[in-house]
Amino acid sequence: MPPEEETVTSPLNDAETTRWWRNGRHYSVAEIVADGIVHGIGILFALGLGTVLIVFATIGTARSELPAIIVYLTTLLTVLGVSLTFNLAPVSAFKRLMARLDQAAIFLFIAGTYTPFLAILAGTPGIELMFALVWGAAIVGIALKLIVPQHFGRLALVLYLGIGWSGVLVFHSLATALPPTAFWLLIAGGITYSAGIVFHLWERLKFQNVLWHVFVVAGSILHLWAIFDAMVLSRL
Repeated sequence: MPPEEETVTSPLNDAETTRWWRNGRHYSVAEIVADGIVHGIGILFALGLGTVLIVFATIGTARSELPAIIVYLTTLLTVLGVSLTFNLAPVSAFKRLMARLDQAAIFLFIAGTYTPFLAILAGTPGIELMFALVWGAAIVGIALKLIVPQHFGRLALVLYLGIGWSGVLVFHSLATALPPTAFWLLIAGGITYSAGIVFHLWERLKFQNVLWHVFVVAGSILHLWAIFDAMVLSRL
């Protein structure tokens, strides 16, 4: 996931670094490789635990919640795959396109993350409205990122956080419906994502993009485990 308001600069002439988006910042080969490894770990973990989750949900009590699980896993793999492609791509028109898709995918992933937790709350008053608000806001964010990214800028970060923490509106319902472990994993994941923004904005710090993605992958793993605990482990 890149910083906001990207402007592609000219490619470098040397093979040891690649031009970053702003402030003359360069990524070293070590940073690029480390970033790829972090994304790869996230993708492998999502595929591994995700497969186990789907199998248990198919044969267990979470069968009716299987579509919500698939939505989460699909959006998780999408955001990691698009982010990996963007960050490894050389400066080009393709990279500019991937920058838009990368930031749009974050909105998709946030809404996808809410989906299984709201599915657990199905039947609770107001949950349908919450579902509509989360996905509606995400769709608006996706449209803005794809159509007018140059006019959206850091406002996107505010919207990311706003949608991400809108779950406080159903805090009591989540605390009541989720097993304690799943609930605290959910909270820990949200805090992890938010803490990672420090590195997302600290553009001059070496390996800042890698550190940002470490927090993203860690947050996604915490939430994936929360779903696994809520829909499988707590029901065994």
